[in-house]
Amino acid sequence: MRKEDIHKAIKILIAEVRRWNTPAVGLVAERTRDPFKVLVSCILSLRTKDRTTEKANDRLFALGSTPEEIAGLPFKKIEKAIFPVGFYRIKAKTIKGLSKTIINKYRSKVPDDMDELLKLKGVGRKTANLVLTLGYGKLGICVDTHVHRIVNRWGYARTKNPFETEIALREKLPKKYWIEINNLLVLYGQNICKPISPLCSKCRLFKYCKRVGVGRSR
Repeated sequence: MRKEDIHKAIKILIAEVRRWNTPAVGLVAERTRDPFKVLVSCILSLRTKDRTTEKANDRLFALGSTPEEIAGLPFKKIEKAIFPVGFYRIKAKTIKGLSKTIINKYRSKVPDDMDELLKLKGVGRKTANLVLTLGYGKLGICVDTHVHRIVNRWGYARTKNPFETEIALREKLPKKYWIEINNLLVLYGQNICKPISPLCSKCRLFKYCKRVGVGRSR
C-alpha cells in the first residue's frame, strides 16, 4: 500500500465495519467513557471472544463500577462474575489488585499517562493505549495482533512485532486515524483479513494490498 492510499483504505474500512458489532471494549467506552471500566474490560478481553467479554463486563459492573467497589468484592465473587473469560482466576486477582493500587497510589483515578499505566500489574501497551484513547480521548495508537498483521500484510509497515508497528504507525499514519485504526482493523481482521486464509475475494482493499506473507486465501 502506498502512503497516499491510506485515506482511501480508511474510508473503505469505515464503510465496511458498519456491518459488524463493535468490540466489547469499544462498547464500554461508547456507553460510559469511564477509564476504569475501559481498563477492566481490556483485561477481561485478553484471549477471550467479544461476546463472552461483553457478558462478563455486564455481570461484573452490576456488582461494582468503581475501584472502591471492585476492591471490596471477594475474589470468588469476581471469579463467578467474569467466568468463563480466559484465565478468569488470574484476571480476578489482577482486577482486584489493580483496583487497590489505583485507590492507594492514584487516589482512585486511573492514570492518564502511558508510563504510569505501564507500571500497573497486567497492563501492557495495548491496554494502556486503549485506556488513553477510548477512556481519555487522548491521541494514541493501539496495536494488537490484527493491526500488526494487517498493516504488514498491506505493505504499509515492515515490522517484526506490535511495538515496532506502533512506532512505525506513529511516524507514518495521519494523526486523525490514530484512535480509530484499532477498532477498524480488529473488526476487519476478525471478519475478512483473517490470520489464516484471508477472504481476499471479498476484500474491497484488495487493490491496495501487497498481500505480504499471504500464501493461501479464499
